[in-house]
Amino acid sequence: MRTVDAAGLKIGDDQPPRIMGVLNVSQESPYKPSVFDDAGEAAEYVDTQLIDQGADIVDVGLESANKKFEVLSAEEELDRLDTAIETMESVSGDAVFSIETRYHEVAEEALSQGYEMVNDICGFADPEMPRVCEEYDVAVGKMASPPDLERPGAVEDVDDIYDALFQNGLTDKTIIDPAFGGWSEEKTIEDDRETFRRLREFRAFGQPMLVSINRKNFLRSIAGRDTEGALPVSLAATSMAVERGAHVIRTHDVAETRDAALVGDTFTPDRTETTIDGIEIEELDIRTISDAQRYTDDADVAAAGVTVACELRGLDEATLNHLRTAGREANVAVSGGESAFVAGSIRSVETLTDQLEDDNLTAALTAVVEGSR
Repeated sequence: MRTVDAAGLKIGDDQPPRIMGVLNVSQESPYKPSVFDDAGEAAEYVDTQLIDQGADIVDVGLESANKKFEVLSAEEELDRLDTAIETMESVSGDAVFSIETRYHEVAEEALSQGYEMVNDICGFADPEMPRVCEEYDVAVGKMASPPDLERPGAVEDVDDIYDALFQNGLTDKTIIDPAFGGWSEEKTIEDDRETFRRLREFRAFGQPMLVSINRKNFLRSIAGRDTEGALPVSLAATSMAVERGAHVIRTHDVAETRDAALVGDTFTPDRTETTIDGIEIEELDIRTISDAQRYTDDADVAAAGVTVACELRGLDEATLNHLRTAGREANVAVSGGESAFVAGSIRSVETLTDQLEDDNLTAALTAVVEGSR
């Protein structure tokens, strides 16, 4: 996993989770506490509500990406950039300042005026964006998006999200973002939930990952909360996202999100990564076949690289003996008596089910295998 240097802020597996606080200079943005058109008031908000609360990065939005509003042109965004620059210059605290935009012209102007990072909500739909970021040697958040500057994040299927992140390549300092939220009419709550379930798959890019899940509908709907009451579900999901591989959490609730991210980080299993005699070794976070298939095109290898374990209870002696014999032939571990422990790779357990004569046992093990896909 690559570690990205964002103006001296290290982002990656061996670093603490980084918190990206949000400031908007767009009156149409829905979260009004973060919206300002006065640079002095905006700077005070950044100092007291973002940086003092634990924000490592301040992401400044020039327009709302809400699908209900018309998209601003690059020229219209540039007209709002003065407030964003004046705000940055008026802040007394220390944070990396990121400009949220879809246009390379806006990114370049902001970077030339002191901004240190770009958050591209259209995922390099502007093909000049990676060039600008490389020339200024800055970190860039790349949100999955169609190749269309007017449709940020409008990708539904997880596999399509994965493919969209390859659009126009990656810079060495790219931070990927799988794009949660209602960016299109077609994207459903279940689409977002499936993306979250499969979040580990995006580690296969080898780049740090940013997630923006704060008070999102796919979480609110679980508990039946409105936006105001959705902080608890956001914090629960934040801990889970960090454990699943997220490195940057974008949020309006900085202090609370920081704490939740630290909990997730504390209980994330260590992932071994080392180099021995020039050989680089990285332990992969593989839980399902779909995780493994991001690293190999060979379906048999993917199935062999994912293990499953289960406990079977209520077996009679004859069935248990048959299971043990078939397990040895299929290279599946079987131990115990009335409560039998069974463990092996997906491929070996599939081989075992082909050898079993008990239909109920076959159905049970097949269900376990299907749950790991």
